[in-house]
Amino acid sequence: MPAPAIIAVFGPTGVGKTAVAVALAERLRRRGEDPVAVSADALAVYEGLETLTGAPTADERRRLEHRLVSFVPIDARFSVGQYAQLAHAEIDGLLAAGRRAIVVGGTGLYLRAALTDLELRPPPRPEARGRWEAALERGGPDELHRELASRAPWAAERIQPGDGRRLVRSLELLEAGELVRPREESQLWTDAVRHPTLLAGLVIDRPRLYARVDARVDAMVAAGARQEALRARARGASATARQALGFEELLAGDAEAMKRATRRYAKRQLTWMRKLAGLRVIDVTGRSPQEVAAEIDELAGAP
Repeated sequence: MPAPAIIAVFGPTGVGKTAVAVALAERLRRRGEDPVAVSADALAVYEGLETLTGAPTADERRRLEHRLVSFVPIDARFSVGQYAQLAHAEIDGLLAAGRRAIVVGGTGLYLRAALTDLELRPPPRPEARGRWEAALERGGPDELHRELASRAPWAAERIQPGDGRRLVRSLELLEAGELVRPREESQLWTDAVRHPTLLAGLVIDRPRLYARVDARVDAMVAAGARQEALRARARGASATARQALGFEELLAGDAEAMKRATRRYAKRQLTWMRKLAGLRVIDVTGRSPQEVAAEIDELAGAP
């Protein structure tokens, strides 16, 4: 099997992906490589939400160049289809220049979009999107969830009642006759990646992960995440930007609700990870980023 041209570092929020990517890049540079990180995070793309989304800090970006971070205006919509085009262009350009791509993220769909030729649904008709968004505004996500459950219960079962964005998308696809039953779970991932890739999945024991999540939220709040959310709202944050984890909770001043939502999200990320074919699981419990990076480097076939 060819040596991986790409190293993908995936894992739940709070597991320490960025620190491991930076340590890995430093290790690669010591033997003459020139690595660049390509973010696979759905919300870190937004300029103005750096604290709330846990985007790489200025120091981390000095130590490792990150692409596809903080470049989308806060009032703009952004889709996985747009991301896929940009990620493919970034990765292909890096490989053509002889540089190593380190894909880093915790958004499963964006990871797939970066590494594979994702089969995407057609864009919604503007009038359908507007109608369902108006319904969401009037009745809230619970009403849309009931509507979807009455028409396509198998689809509603897969969506959290409060996930307004996915409910709107599912209903507009249903209306267009494009909402189909998902393939078998094994199809969530395919080894038909665009380039040889090592997929490293970082895990940590659950109590430590949840403790990290809580500490991370406290640090975000202390660093001004609520003020960041308020500024974003004042600037007309788009519906997709407002999907940032904790956005609505912090607008309401409820950091504890943000912690609960983040712990639930981390659990879903771990569940998704278990479905990935070819995943190399790396337990980071009690280990430094440098130790984890050394294991990833070895798995990638370090000379």
